[in-house]
Amino acid sequence: MPSALSGRRAEAARNDERILESARAVFIADPGAPISAVAEHAGVGVGALYRRYESKEDLLRTICADGLQRFIAAAEAALEDHGDPWEAFAGFMRRCVEADTNSLTQRLAGTFTPTEDLYREAGRAHGLLTALFDRTMGAGALRADLVVNDVGLLLEQVAALRIGDEARTHELRRRYLALLLEAVRAPSDDPLPGPPPGWEELAARWNP
Repeated sequence: MPSALSGRRAEAARNDERILESARAVFIADPGAPISAVAEHAGVGVGALYRRYESKEDLLRTICADGLQRFIAAAEAALEDHGDPWEAFAGFMRRCVEADTNSLTQRLAGTFTPTEDLYREAGRAHGLLTALFDRTMGAGALRADLVVNDVGLLLEQVAALRIGDEARTHELRRRYLALLLEAVRAPSDDPLPGPPPGWEELAARWNP
């Protein structure tokens, strides 16, 4: 009996992972897609999906929470790297692009009502990013007119690239991230035009 239960738990875990990966793919491609499209993509019945998630909003919150945890893990790993500050920062940016964390913000902001838990985790993510940014800036590795709120929008610009198949898209994202990293690295000659984005501007996008 224990082995049978373990097998069922393992199968349930695999189903959960398949549903979340399918939800990411479906809703990033089309935020207005119905929840049935996720079930079809995952190869499970709609009933099985609703047993795990009460609604589409519940599923959207879950995948965004998962994206936040990936972003937090990337920031924590960078802060734990006490080598070259620039390399730690650049590595963080590359991990975010590989994990595609910012596609969720770029595509899903404003499509559902976030919970207090999500806002709290977003605040934690922003605090970690600020610590990483300040350390990199303090080392003189970033252009002086860059601010921490620029970082998320730069990552969203990379996430917006969708050309050809998945492999080609990832290849191009790495290419343009490399160009962006060169643009934000000190020294810099020409000042950036216009004021940087404020936290209120960025947070307001999550209001439905």
